[in-house]
Amino acid sequence: NAWAETVIVRIDQYTYRPATVRIKTGDTVRWVNDEKRTSHSVLFPAENNSESERMFPGESWERKFSKAGKYPYLCGPHPEMKGEVIVSE
Repeated sequence: NAWAETVIVRIDQYTYRPATVRIKTGDTVRWVNDEKRTSHSVLFPAENNSESERMFPGESWERKFSKAGKYPYLCGPHPEMKGEVIVSE
């Protein structure tokens, strides 16, 4: 997809900002940890709990979404943190 985009989700004060992102198939979401001291991850319960590596402050992780659907996620070490990626055709 020549028009693929990368959408940034910032992690700050134990919150994904924005919590919900809407993208198109082929786009990428990059999570950036803006915390001062805490590590976070991105865990997809509906996909056998597949989880990113831990992101320490200043680090990021990204995933390309190639199929339409809803992808709810949470933070492995802080499951009260929740977000969702909504992918449309």
